[in-house]
Amino acid sequence: MKISGFSFVRNGIKLYYPVVESIKSILPVVDEFCIAVGAGDDNDTTRKKIMEIGDPKLKIIDTLWEEKYFKKGVINAIQTDIAKNACSGDWLFYLQADEVVHEKYLPIIKRRCSELLDDSEVEGLVFRYKHFWGDYNHYHGGHGWYPHEIRIIRNLPDIHSWQSAQSFRRFDYYDNPRQPDGHHKLKVARVDAEIYHYGWVRPPHLMQNKRLALDGVHWGLNKAKDYYDKAPKEFDYGPMNLLAEFSGTHPKVMENKIKELDWHHKLQRNGKPNKFRQPHNHEKLFYRFISFIENNFLGGRKFGEFKNYILLRK
Repeated sequence: MKISGFSFVRNGIKLYYPVVESIKSILPVVDEFCIAVGAGDDNDTTRKKIMEIGDPKLKIIDTLWEEKYFKKGVINAIQTDIAKNACSGDWLFYLQADEVVHEKYLPIIKRRCSELLDDSEVEGLVFRYKHFWGDYNHYHGGHGWYPHEIRIIRNLPDIHSWQSAQSFRRFDYYDNPRQPDGHHKLKVARVDAEIYHYGWVRPPHLMQNKRLALDGVHWGLNKAKDYYDKAPKEFDYGPMNLLAEFSGTHPKVMENKIKELDWHHKLQRNGKPNKFRQPHNHEKLFYRFISFIENNFLGGRKFGEFKNYILLRK
């Protein structure tokens, strides 16, 4: 059995993505790691930092991001597929540049891949998610954040990255998977493992820069720039006491990143949200009520949860 890791990134270090930590977190269980590295700004050191990992399993694919695909996140799916197509494994383990796997899950993941290798009905594996917010001690445990997603897929040519690279689907159009129809949800099995998502843990000014970059590939560069030119220069995480507190351990590869955290003084510990900005969903009474019901009476199951897969009982 061969497992390939894959990902994509552009301006990752400049925007405070834990991309090096992400790659390192699964290197022990993959036979290769293919990453599409987009040509970034002159002051970005992402490619250099990835090269410094110094592992022979690494395969860097240099890419250019074409602005004509900067709408609805299509460029993210294209870059994901570039990395996927370079993989040679039986199973392909996808991590986005802000996703990290705890080392305690690695044996579980490898064993699950081995168990299901010859079960062709299973097209992928779905993971639980923990979405951190503001710092490394708080996460979203409520409504509105996806609790599960596909992160391991079979190496099949008709499986492609879907929408803004959040997940995967099978497409009828081999040559052009960006067609608006002709795609099918994957049949997946659970793996008893979790993805730690650090996409919302950054210094407030870099969080705003990251939002500009992300919205730029969804709205177009000009529209995003116009919006953020008028927006505050720092992101407001809001009252941290409205989040769930994390009592576990983080992946060992994150130790240095966690030590770098120097924006505690810019986080609001409690009180009311800033009334001069749009409230975050978790600050709204409706979402807080729904989250209370889900967590206390439904065992964490979500009302109206969209599942981008067909879950098999395996």
